[in-house]
Amino acid sequence: NVIVTPAVRELRHRNPDADVRTLHLTWNDARAALLDHRVDAAVTRLPFPTGDLQVTVLYDEPRVLVVPVDHPLAGKESVTVADIADEPLIRGADPVWNAFWRIDPRPDGSRAPDGPLAEGVEDKLELIASGQAVTIAPGAYSQGLRPDLAIVPLLGVEPSHVVLATRADDNSRLVAAFRKYARVHLTGPPSAGSKITR
Repeated sequence: NVIVTPAVRELRHRNPDADVRTLHLTWNDARAALLDHRVDAAVTRLPFPTGDLQVTVLYDEPRVLVVPVDHPLAGKESVTVADIADEPLIRGADPVWNAFWRIDPRPDGSRAPDGPLAEGVEDKLELIASGQAVTIAPGAYSQGLRPDLAIVPLLGVEPSHVVLATRADDNSRLVAAFRKYARVHLTGPPSAGSKITR
């Protein structure tokens, strides 16, 4: 998950009379939630259709491979796309998501091997833990991961882009303020050794 609390906290602090609320969206709901006015801003990961939206990249996050702890790649320092050429990868229903997160097609034109279809994060993690497939995920997955799963850095691939998306025609001062605070505060996941200071 992408943590938005620091930017939301500053928006509330600087605009105490504003009704500022947060809503957790599923990975594939950001665009619809913006266009039907359920939310005014969404912090999420590309790729998704961005027509009618203003999108600001906040930070890049490396992609990693998630495997069961007993998988032959689990102990590796890193892997490349060639190392997972024959590994079945979990599929999603969205073809744009599949192309990016499965690296499909591969740079050589080959197709990523099909694993099971899964939408929810918990379903994906269970499929991986049971040895049915592996998945490519954002580096933030490494924080608080299940003990029966392992993370391996995936080298030689474009990183995941964490973005702030708003409606292109929304000129609200609160949305503009949130964009400013998001750029300042949402700069990447906290490192494993970072401390929270007051």
